[in-house]
Amino acid sequence: MTQLWIGTYPEAGAGTPVGLGEGIWRVTLDDATGALGDASLVVTLPSPSFVAASPDGRTLHAALEVEDGEVVTLAVDEDGGLTERSRRASGGAYPCHVSTDVDGLVAVANYGSGHLGLLAAEPSDDDAAPAAYGHEGSGPVTDRQEGTHAHYAILAPGGRHLLVADLGTDELRRYRVVDGGVEPDGIAATLPPGTGPRHVGFATDGRTAYVAGELDVQVHVLTWDPETATGTAKQTVPAVVGAATGDDTGRTDPVRHPACALPSHLAVDGDELLVTVRGADVLTRYTIGPDGKLSDGRSHPLGGHWPRHFAVVGPWVVVALERAHRLVVLAGSGEVVSTLDLPSPTCVLPA
Repeated sequence: MTQLWIGTYPEAGAGTPVGLGEGIWRVTLDDATGALGDASLVVTLPSPSFVAASPDGRTLHAALEVEDGEVVTLAVDEDGGLTERSRRASGGAYPCHVSTDVDGLVAVANYGSGHLGLLAAEPSDDDAAPAAYGHEGSGPVTDRQEGTHAHYAILAPGGRHLLVADLGTDELRRYRVVDGGVEPDGIAATLPPGTGPRHVGFATDGRTAYVAGELDVQVHVLTWDPETATGTAKQTVPAVVGAATGDDTGRTDPVRHPACALPSHLAVDGDELLVTVRGADVLTRYTIGPDGKLSDGRSHPLGGHWPRHFAVVGPWVVVALERAHRLVVLAGSGEVVSTLDLPSPTCVLPA
Protein backbone atom coordinates (compact mmCIF):
# COMPACT_ATOMS: atom_id res chain seq x y z
CA MET A 1 0.00 0.00 0.00
CA THR A 2 1.08 3.55 -0.73
CA GLN A 3 -0.21 6.36 1.45
CA LEU A 4 -1.33 9.57 -0.25
CA TRP A 5 -1.74 13.02 1.25
CA ILE A 6 -4.56 14.98 -0.43
CA GLY A 7 -4.89 18.77 -0.26
CA THR A 8 -8.30 20.36 -0.84
CA TYR A 9 -10.27 23.54 -1.49
CA PRO A 10 -13.47 24.61 0.20
CA GLU A 11 -16.29 23.02 -1.77
CA ALA A 12 -17.28 26.29 -3.46
CA GLY A 13 -13.69 27.23 -4.41
CA ALA A 14 -10.74 29.20 -3.09
CA GLY A 15 -11.64 32.19 -0.94
CA THR A 16 -15.14 30.92 -0.07
CA PRO A 17 -16.30 30.10 3.49
CA VAL A 18 -14.61 27.11 5.13
CA GLY A 19 -16.21 24.24 7.00
CA LEU A 20 -17.16 21.93 4.14
CA GLY A 21 -14.58 19.18 4.67
CA GLU A 22 -11.46 20.98 3.55
CA GLY A 23 -8.13 20.05 5.03
CA ILE A 24 -5.48 17.41 4.43
CA TRP A 25 -6.78 13.88 3.91
CA ARG A 26 -4.96 10.56 4.06
CA VAL A 27 -5.86 7.91 1.47
CA THR A 28 -4.37 4.51 0.63
CA LEU A 29 -3.55 3.24 -2.84
CA ASP A 30 -3.26 -0.49 -3.47
CA ASP A 31 -0.01 -0.82 -5.42
CA ALA A 32 -1.16 -4.02 -7.13
CA THR A 33 -4.70 -3.08 -8.20
CA GLY A 34 -4.83 0.74 -8.12
CA ALA A 35 -7.77 0.67 -5.69
CA LEU A 36 -8.22 3.67 -3.40
CA GLY A 37 -9.52 3.40 0.15
CA ASP A 38 -9.37 4.32 3.84
CA ALA A 39 -10.01 8.05 3.33
CA SER A 40 -9.52 10.01 6.54
CA LEU A 41 -9.55 13.77 7.20
CA VAL A 42 -6.35 14.09 9.25
CA VAL A 43 -6.27 17.84 9.88
CA THR A 44 -8.74 20.64 9.13
CA LEU A 45 -7.24 23.72 7.47
CA PRO A 46 -8.63 26.55 5.33
CA SER A 47 -7.89 25.78 1.67
CA PRO A 48 -4.62 23.78 1.80
CA SER A 49 -4.59 23.63 -1.99
CA PHE A 50 -1.01 22.39 -2.40
CA VAL A 51 1.12 20.21 -0.14
CA ALA A 52 4.84 19.39 -0.36
CA ALA A 53 6.98 17.12 1.81
CA SER A 54 10.46 17.51 3.24
CA PRO A 55 13.07 15.23 1.63
CA ASP A 56 12.74 12.72 4.49
CA GLY A 57 8.94 12.78 4.35
CA ARG A 58 8.62 13.62 8.04
CA THR A 59 7.33 17.15 7.51
CA LEU A 60 4.61 18.59 5.28
CA HIS A 61 4.30 22.19 4.12
CA ALA A 62 0.84 23.28 2.95
CA ALA A 63 -0.05 26.48 1.14
CA LEU A 64 -3.24 28.01 2.51
CA GLU A 65 -4.72 29.66 -0.58
CA VAL A 66 -6.32 32.66 1.11
CA GLU A 67 -5.85 36.40 0.65
CA ASP A 68 -3.50 36.76 3.61
CA GLY A 69 -1.45 33.82 2.42
CA GLU A 70 0.04 31.40 4.88
CA VAL A 71 2.17 28.26 4.88
CA VAL A 72 1.45 25.65 7.53
CA THR A 73 4.24 23.28 8.56
CA LEU A 74 3.11 19.94 10.00
CA ALA A 75 4.99 17.04 11.55
CA VAL A 76 4.05 13.57 10.33
CA ASP A 77 3.41 11.53 13.46
CA GLU A 78 4.40 7.88 13.83
CA ASP A 79 0.73 6.89 13.86
CA GLY A 80 0.10 8.67 10.55
CA GLY A 81 -1.40 11.80 12.07
CA LEU A 82 -0.32 15.39 11.51
CA THR A 83 0.68 17.90 14.18
CA GLU A 84 0.86 21.58 13.31
CA ARG A 85 4.30 23.02 14.09
CA SER A 86 3.99 26.54 12.68
CA ARG A 87 1.83 28.83 10.60
CA ARG A 88 3.75 31.56 8.78
CA ALA A 89 3.08 34.27 6.20
CA SER A 90 3.66 33.06 2.64
CA GLY A 91 5.15 36.31 1.37
CA GLY A 92 2.13 37.25 -0.73
CA ALA A 93 -1.55 36.68 -1.46
CA TYR A 94 -3.33 33.46 -2.42
CA PRO A 95 -0.35 31.06 -2.47
CA CYS A 96 -1.06 28.15 -4.81
CA HIS A 97 2.18 26.14 -4.84
CA VAL A 98 4.97 25.23 -2.43
CA SER A 99 8.28 23.56 -3.25
CA THR A 100 11.03 22.04 -1.12
CA ASP A 101 13.46 21.74 -4.05
CA VAL A 102 16.02 24.16 -2.56
CA ASP A 103 17.79 22.69 0.47
CA GLY A 104 16.68 24.28 3.72
CA LEU A 105 14.01 26.45 2.13
CA VAL A 106 10.35 26.41 1.19
CA ALA A 107 9.60 28.31 -2.01
CA VAL A 108 6.05 29.63 -2.37
CA ALA A 109 4.32 30.82 -5.55
CA ASN A 110 1.80 33.46 -4.48
CA TYR A 111 -0.69 33.63 -7.34
CA GLY A 112 -2.69 36.61 -6.12
CA SER A 113 0.17 39.06 -5.67
CA GLY A 114 2.70 37.43 -7.99
CA HIS A 115 5.39 37.17 -5.32
CA LEU A 116 7.87 34.38 -4.83
CA GLY A 117 8.06 33.80 -1.06
CA LEU A 118 10.94 32.05 0.68
CA LEU A 119 10.74 30.56 4.18
CA ALA A 120 13.14 28.47 6.23
CA ALA A 121 12.12 24.84 5.92
CA GLU A 122 12.70 24.32 9.64
CA PRO A 123 10.54 26.78 11.62
CA SER A 124 11.99 28.38 14.74
CA ASP A 125 10.93 30.77 17.49
CA ASP A 126 12.88 33.63 15.94
CA ASP A 127 11.60 33.25 12.38
CA ALA A 128 11.94 36.45 10.40
CA ALA A 129 9.36 37.58 7.88
CA PRO A 130 9.58 35.57 4.66
CA ALA A 131 11.69 36.93 1.85
CA ALA A 132 9.37 38.12 -0.92
CA TYR A 133 10.35 38.80 -4.52
CA GLY A 134 7.90 40.79 -6.60
CA HIS A 135 7.71 41.33 -10.33
CA GLU A 136 6.10 43.72 -12.81
CA GLY A 137 4.29 43.04 -16.05
CA SER A 138 1.07 41.94 -17.71
CA GLY A 139 -0.23 40.07 -20.74
CA PRO A 140 -2.84 40.36 -23.49
CA VAL A 141 -5.56 38.24 -21.80
CA THR A 142 -6.90 41.17 -19.82
CA ASP A 143 -9.11 39.26 -17.40
CA ARG A 144 -6.30 36.88 -16.38
CA GLN A 145 -3.09 38.77 -17.14
CA GLU A 146 -3.77 42.19 -15.68
CA GLY A 147 -0.63 41.73 -13.56
CA THR A 148 1.93 39.21 -12.44
CA HIS A 149 0.71 35.80 -11.19
CA ALA A 150 3.33 33.40 -9.85
CA HIS A 151 1.94 29.89 -10.27
CA TYR A 152 4.74 27.34 -9.85
CA ALA A 153 8.30 27.14 -8.54
CA ILE A 154 10.80 24.48 -9.63
CA LEU A 155 14.54 23.96 -9.36
CA ALA A 156 16.14 23.97 -12.80
CA PRO A 157 18.46 21.14 -13.88
CA GLY A 158 21.86 21.57 -12.28
CA GLY A 159 20.38 22.93 -9.05
CA ARG A 160 21.73 26.47 -9.46
CA HIS A 161 18.54 28.30 -10.37
CA LEU A 162 14.97 28.41 -9.11
CA LEU A 163 12.34 29.10 -11.76
CA VAL A 164 8.91 30.65 -11.29
CA ALA A 165 6.18 30.22 -13.91
CA ASP A 166 4.41 33.60 -14.15
CA LEU A 167 0.98 33.13 -15.70
CA GLY A 168 0.39 36.88 -15.83
CA THR A 169 3.49 37.91 -17.77
CA ASP A 170 4.12 34.86 -19.99
CA GLU A 171 7.57 34.39 -18.47
CA LEU A 172 9.68 31.90 -16.58
CA ARG A 173 11.37 34.05 -13.95
CA ARG A 174 14.87 32.99 -12.88
CA TYR A 175 16.50 33.22 -9.44
CA ARG A 176 20.08 32.20 -8.70
CA VAL A 177 20.41 29.95 -5.66
CA VAL A 178 22.85 31.42 -3.13
CA ASP A 179 23.79 30.50 0.41
CA GLY A 180 20.58 30.63 2.44
CA GLY A 181 18.37 32.07 -0.29
CA VAL A 182 18.07 33.23 -3.88
CA GLU A 183 18.84 36.32 -5.94
CA PRO A 184 16.79 37.59 -8.91
CA ASP A 185 18.58 36.67 -12.14
CA GLY A 186 16.37 37.86 -14.98
CA ILE A 187 14.07 35.89 -17.25
CA ALA A 188 14.81 32.30 -18.24
CA ALA A 189 12.28 32.14 -21.06
CA THR A 190 9.56 34.29 -22.59
CA LEU A 191 6.54 32.42 -23.96
CA PRO A 192 4.25 33.69 -26.76
CA PRO A 193 1.80 36.40 -25.63
CA GLY A 194 -1.28 34.88 -24.01
CA THR A 195 0.36 31.55 -23.13
CA GLY A 196 -0.30 31.78 -19.39
CA PRO A 197 2.51 29.44 -18.22
CA ARG A 198 1.30 27.38 -15.28
CA HIS A 199 3.47 24.31 -14.61
CA VAL A 200 6.94 23.27 -15.81
CA GLY A 201 8.72 19.93 -16.17
CA PHE A 202 12.06 18.74 -17.56
CA ALA A 203 13.18 15.79 -19.65
CA THR A 204 15.37 13.34 -17.77
CA ASP A 205 18.53 14.62 -19.47
CA GLY A 206 17.74 18.19 -18.36
CA ARG A 207 18.01 19.61 -21.89
CA THR A 208 14.34 20.06 -22.69
CA ALA A 209 11.70 21.93 -20.71
CA TYR A 210 7.94 21.51 -20.99
CA VAL A 211 5.51 24.30 -20.06
CA ALA A 212 1.73 23.96 -19.67
CA GLY A 213 0.02 27.00 -21.19
CA GLU A 214 -3.15 27.52 -19.19
CA LEU A 215 -4.52 30.24 -21.45
CA ASP A 216 -3.53 29.04 -24.92
CA VAL A 217 -4.27 25.33 -24.24
CA GLN A 218 -0.86 24.28 -25.52
CA VAL A 219 2.23 22.49 -24.27
CA HIS A 220 5.35 24.48 -25.10
CA VAL A 221 8.60 22.57 -25.61
CA LEU A 222 11.82 24.50 -24.98
CA THR A 223 15.42 23.65 -25.71
CA TRP A 224 17.03 24.09 -22.29
CA ASP A 225 20.59 25.21 -21.54
CA PRO A 226 21.39 23.89 -18.03
CA GLU A 227 24.47 26.10 -17.71
CA THR A 228 22.62 29.39 -18.14
CA ALA A 229 19.13 28.16 -17.17
CA THR A 230 17.71 29.56 -20.39
CA GLY A 231 15.00 28.13 -22.63
CA THR A 232 14.30 28.74 -26.33
CA ALA A 233 11.26 27.62 -28.31
CA LYS A 234 11.46 24.19 -29.95
CA GLN A 235 7.90 22.90 -30.46
CA THR A 236 4.28 23.59 -29.52
CA VAL A 237 1.60 20.89 -29.33
CA PRO A 238 -2.08 20.95 -28.27
CA ALA A 239 -2.89 20.02 -24.69
CA VAL A 240 -6.05 18.24 -25.86
CA VAL A 241 -5.79 15.68 -28.66
CA GLY A 242 -8.82 14.17 -30.37
CA ALA A 243 -11.16 14.80 -27.43
CA ALA A 244 -14.04 17.14 -26.69
CA THR A 245 -12.99 20.44 -25.18
CA GLY A 246 -15.96 20.92 -22.91
CA ASP A 247 -17.91 23.45 -24.98
CA ASP A 248 -21.19 22.74 -26.75
CA THR A 249 -20.22 23.72 -30.30
CA GLY A 250 -19.20 20.25 -31.44
CA ARG A 251 -15.57 21.34 -31.82
CA THR A 252 -12.85 18.79 -31.17
CA ASP A 253 -9.83 21.04 -31.81
CA PRO A 254 -8.10 22.76 -28.88
CA VAL A 255 -9.77 26.05 -27.99
CA ARG A 256 -8.32 29.10 -26.31
CA HIS A 257 -11.24 30.28 -24.23
CA PRO A 258 -10.74 29.60 -20.50
CA ALA A 259 -14.33 28.40 -20.11
CA CYS A 260 -13.63 25.50 -22.46
CA ALA A 261 -10.20 24.12 -21.58
CA LEU A 262 -7.53 25.03 -19.02
CA PRO A 263 -4.38 22.89 -18.74
CA SER A 264 -3.36 22.45 -15.13
CA HIS A 265 -0.61 20.11 -13.91
CA LEU A 266 2.19 18.74 -16.10
CA ALA A 267 4.81 16.10 -15.30
CA VAL A 268 7.45 13.97 -16.99
CA ASP A 269 7.14 10.21 -16.40
CA GLY A 270 10.10 8.45 -17.98
CA ASP A 271 9.68 8.76 -21.74
CA GLU A 272 6.20 10.29 -21.50
CA LEU A 273 4.80 13.72 -20.76
CA LEU A 274 1.47 13.90 -18.93
CA VAL A 275 -0.80 16.94 -18.61
CA THR A 276 -4.30 17.30 -17.16
CA VAL A 277 -6.80 19.70 -18.73
CA ARG A 278 -9.78 21.18 -16.89
CA GLY A 279 -12.96 21.76 -18.86
CA ALA A 280 -11.95 19.14 -21.39
CA ASP A 281 -11.53 16.89 -18.32
CA VAL A 282 -8.82 14.69 -19.81
CA LEU A 283 -5.34 13.44 -19.09
CA THR A 284 -3.17 13.84 -22.19
CA ARG A 285 -0.08 11.69 -22.78
CA TYR A 286 2.71 12.43 -25.23
CA THR A 287 5.72 10.29 -26.09
CA ILE A 288 9.04 12.07 -25.57
CA GLY A 289 11.51 11.45 -28.40
CA PRO A 290 15.33 11.32 -28.18
CA ASP A 291 15.43 15.02 -29.16
CA GLY A 292 12.91 15.95 -26.45
CA LYS A 293 10.11 16.64 -28.91
CA LEU A 294 6.62 15.27 -28.34
CA SER A 295 4.67 12.88 -30.55
CA ASP A 296 1.85 10.33 -30.43
CA GLY A 297 -0.46 12.48 -28.33
CA ARG A 298 -3.64 10.95 -26.93
CA SER A 299 -6.18 12.33 -24.46
CA HIS A 300 -7.96 10.04 -21.98
CA PRO A 301 -11.34 11.02 -20.49
CA LEU A 302 -11.29 11.15 -16.69
CA GLY A 303 -14.98 10.60 -16.06
CA GLY A 304 -15.28 13.71 -13.89
CA HIS A 305 -14.93 17.48 -13.87
CA TRP A 306 -11.96 19.78 -13.30
CA PRO A 307 -8.70 17.83 -12.88
CA ARG A 308 -6.26 20.06 -10.97
CA HIS A 309 -3.27 17.96 -9.99
CA PHE A 310 -2.05 14.40 -10.27
CA ALA A 311 0.74 12.12 -9.11
CA VAL A 312 2.36 9.18 -10.86
CA VAL A 313 2.61 6.28 -8.39
CA GLY A 314 4.23 3.22 -9.95
CA PRO A 315 2.04 2.19 -12.92
CA TRP A 316 -0.87 4.38 -11.78
CA VAL A 317 -1.80 8.04 -12.22
CA VAL A 318 -3.89 9.44 -9.37
CA VAL A 319 -5.85 12.55 -10.41
CA ALA A 320 -7.66 15.06 -8.20
CA LEU A 321 -11.02 16.00 -9.77
CA GLU A 322 -11.83 19.14 -7.83
CA ARG A 323 -15.38 19.87 -8.99
CA ALA A 324 -16.40 16.21 -9.26
CA HIS A 325 -15.31 15.82 -5.60
CA ARG A 326 -13.46 12.66 -6.50
CA LEU A 327 -10.08 11.01 -6.90
CA VAL A 328 -9.60 8.82 -9.96
CA VAL A 329 -6.86 6.29 -10.79
CA LEU A 330 -5.79 5.59 -14.37
CA ALA A 331 -3.72 2.73 -15.74
CA GLY A 332 -1.08 3.34 -18.38
CA SER A 333 -3.64 2.52 -21.05
CA GLY A 334 -5.82 5.41 -19.88
CA GLU A 335 -8.43 3.10 -18.38
CA VAL A 336 -10.03 4.29 -15.14
CA VAL A 337 -9.42 1.52 -12.59
CA SER A 338 -10.82 3.07 -9.40
CA THR A 339 -12.43 6.18 -7.92
CA LEU A 340 -12.99 7.59 -4.44
CA ASP A 341 -15.31 10.42 -3.42
CA LEU A 342 -13.54 13.24 -1.54
CA PRO A 343 -14.48 16.92 -1.03
CA SER A 344 -12.80 19.19 -3.63
CA PRO A 345 -9.38 17.50 -3.93
CA THR A 346 -6.67 19.73 -5.43
CA CYS A 347 -3.31 18.07 -4.72
CA VAL A 348 -2.02 14.47 -4.61
CA LEU A 349 1.22 13.79 -2.69
CA PRO A 350 2.55 10.23 -2.27
CA ALA A 351 3.95 9.75 1.23
